[in-house]
Amino acid sequence: MAGVRESQGQLVFGLDIGTRSIVGTVGYLNNGRFRVLAQYAKEHETRAMIDGQIHDIGKVGETISQVKRRLEEDLNVNLNDVCIAAAGRVLRTVTTSAEVSYENDKEITEEDILSLSTLGIEKAYEEFQISNDSEMKFYCVGYTPMRYYLNGYPMSNLEGHKAKTIGVDLIATFLPDDVVDGLYKAVELADLHVTNVTLEPIAAIQVAIPEKFRMLNMALVDVGAGTSDISITKDGTITAYGMIPVAGDSLTELIVQHCLVDFETAEHIKRSCGVQEVVEYQDIMGLPQMIPSKEILELVDASVTNMTKQVADCIKELNGDKAVSAVFVVGGGGMIPGYTDKLAEHLGIVKERVAIRGQEVMQSIEFDMKDARKDAMMVTPIGICLSYYEQSNNFIFVVFNKERVKLYDNGKLTVTDAAMQMQFPNEDLFPKRGKALLFSVNGKSRMMRGTPGEACVIMVNGDPADMYTQIHNGDRITVTPSTAGEPASLELGKLPELSEYLHIYVNGQKIDLPKTAKVNGISQNEFYQIQEGDDIEITNSYTIREVAVFLDVPLGEVIRVNDMPAQADTKVYENFTVSWDMSEETEADEDEEWNYITDDEAEYEEAVTEEPEQDVSDEESWEEETKEKAKEETGVGTVKETVGRDVKFTRSMMVIVNHLPITLQGKANYVFVDVFDYIDFDLSASRGRGIVTQINGRQAEYMESLKDGDVIDIYWKELNK
Repeated sequence: MAGVRESQGQLVFGLDIGTRSIVGTVGYLNNGRFRVLAQYAKEHETRAMIDGQIHDIGKVGETISQVKRRLEEDLNVNLNDVCIAAAGRVLRTVTTSAEVSYENDKEITEEDILSLSTLGIEKAYEEFQISNDSEMKFYCVGYTPMRYYLNGYPMSNLEGHKAKTIGVDLIATFLPDDVVDGLYKAVELADLHVTNVTLEPIAAIQVAIPEKFRMLNMALVDVGAGTSDISITKDGTITAYGMIPVAGDSLTELIVQHCLVDFETAEHIKRSCGVQEVVEYQDIMGLPQMIPSKEILELVDASVTNMTKQVADCIKELNGDKAVSAVFVVGGGGMIPGYTDKLAEHLGIVKERVAIRGQEVMQSIEFDMKDARKDAMMVTPIGICLSYYEQSNNFIFVVFNKERVKLYDNGKLTVTDAAMQMQFPNEDLFPKRGKALLFSVNGKSRMMRGTPGEACVIMVNGDPADMYTQIHNGDRITVTPSTAGEPASLELGKLPELSEYLHIYVNGQKIDLPKTAKVNGISQNEFYQIQEGDDIEITNSYTIREVAVFLDVPLGEVIRVNDMPAQADTKVYENFTVSWDMSEETEADEDEEWNYITDDEAEYEEAVTEEPEQDVSDEESWEEETKEKAKEETGVGTVKETVGRDVKFTRSMMVIVNHLPITLQGKANYVFVDVFDYIDFDLSASRGRGIVTQINGRQAEYMESLKDGDVIDIYWKELNK
């Protein structure tokens, strides 16, 4: 047999570790048909397993060793690798849906589909955790996409299509850690290495329901010793898994009590009653006994009725509260007479559509040994072998941020799978935006998003990696969490509404008035930092008085708005026309005061005062003379009292420069070049261009005197234009 692996294909060793017995099968795949070279079943000598759960790892390990040695002797080969299946007793499933949307049509890639499935698994795990009322730690051991959606429509394959939304319905399966650990330790005691782990319901369906039948709405019931595992198929896929903790052992225990025998003898009686009219046995007193099979069937009738009722209810629940079209039954527990008829009755379907599947489903299986067993007991063991070719799954161990983690290897594990298994926060994998700023403008809600942070840093075995990097047994993964960006911040003046101007016409000239805002009812300047929940109202009007203050000109008594009489408090809006008399008085009243500043070093037009040679009592008359002298020399208003110092007389003037009002201050008279002290204009930045300077639409002279309200334009112009 040494040449079997090379000439006929790789040998696969499968173990069905059941509650009552361990069945070993060795074979290989050849041209699409599986050839069984050897099979051997051995029952546990003690109740080392109960309801599919290993209770005595050492005893189970010893039984596995015995099965392994027997097969090695039959084949004259060394068996080192093995495929196993986890029982459905502790299998938990969650069916859920997930959807991803894009801003624009996007061509869907394999990574997009993986991200969609990952999102679905995360959602399934969250839903599972809500219903998980035990302290056991569960692992996601696989998932099956049932159907995909492209823009809301069912689609068998998304890759290559363009879509704005993609979705998936999937079924995720979970197993507790101790179940998997128990199986691994028992197998390791027999010096075997696990190369593939599947689920018993999946293994059974590999053989019992071929792919071509899965378009039908069917159920598979694997009735073992401790559990009844259930699978549902529809539309070409497995749509649900389930389990009830009642199976063949519950019937055996009734026989134990009724016949006063040990468990092994009771099993013999149960199996014989279907093929013999009278069963002979020896009770615990050592006395020979005989019992009619009819009596045994009457004894277990109520239990079979209860068992099939629970199975039927579970099938309906998994199938959307309705019966399936047909049921296949495998496993030794379902071979008790009357089982299939009662199950059909509870489902409400004809009894011919519930059948035990054994030799008839093994048409593609070849047996290379005499007296090969081909009944329903062999469906799951052979299915375990076939699952090796379908999935080649196994558990691997990796180190994630210095913690050892076990993963169910489906052949395409990535960093994402390890992160999910360790319950690494999803928000720490992707860049986080800083806190958003929520406020309202003119009654409408508005949000300013924070800045994005840095993405997480991923290393696999010291090398840079990403979320989609595949991982293998023994890999060391380090994930440094992503960071959050800065919280959103916004100055009031940066609102788009305040970047616009209110345009009105004053005495025939167009004036650009900046819009203002109130925050929570209080006027704020453009540098105000908007706070969470602020209520902002944009002001789209000015009163006539506010316009005059903005222009820094006196407000006349006769005011007209849109050629209609108006008052100082009249509001003006976009494109309103306003007029009033702005002419200045040439003779100021003596009590009118003009601004001045004291500056011994500045250049200015000065009015020099000399201290009079009279007594202090004559100071008042001296002041009057000084005022008159100042008026004559400067042509401007009066001066406050200043004795014995040089005084600079000043006034303010408003001009419009490049559509913006500018207030000139600090001098008595102003010329054109003074404007450059108030605007941001770099005279050295010509770069081959010429400067354009205009006053009231005509060419300006640099030393030309300015007057209130002059409209000035200054800009660069290309010389060749």
